[in-house]
Amino acid sequence: MKKIAVFPGSFDPITRGHENVIKRAIPLFDEIIIAIGENSQKINYFSLDDRVKWIKKVFEGNPGISVRTYSGLTIEFCRSVGSKFLLRGLRTSADFEFERSIGQVNKRLYPEVETIFMLTAPEFTAINSSIVRDIHFHKGDIAQFIPEAIHSDFH
Repeated sequence: MKKIAVFPGSFDPITRGHENVIKRAIPLFDEIIIAIGENSQKINYFSLDDRVKWIKKVFEGNPGISVRTYSGLTIEFCRSVGSKFLLRGLRTSADFEFERSIGQVNKRLYPEVETIFMLTAPEFTAINSSIVRDIHFHKGDIAQFIPEAIHSDFH
């Protein structure tokens, strides 16, 4: 059976921390679906089309990685694509507490799924999309916080 992992998020924008977790997870799974959740209640900073384009650019040449968008429950998306693994990156203990609760509820809703936590590399612990958006909004240089493959899209 093919091991398919779903790595869900808004990726608004994708950061070097996201990239790091995904690249380290590649040898663990046959396929990783980077799933961008569409939430009508949330206003995103960057367009969905841009976020999809940037992720595809970052992982160009990695045939085991695809990018999809979805709405609704992440666990239902997992079920629809035949994924038994939810991949989540952890930066801090606060991330763990939040993700643990979601993982336990997901397990109740879809018992076949396993949530896999990967620690972000220490040098990326302080990076999150909210901080990157704020720097960008105030015309700061975000290059050190986003994957190198998309630097040219921000200059």
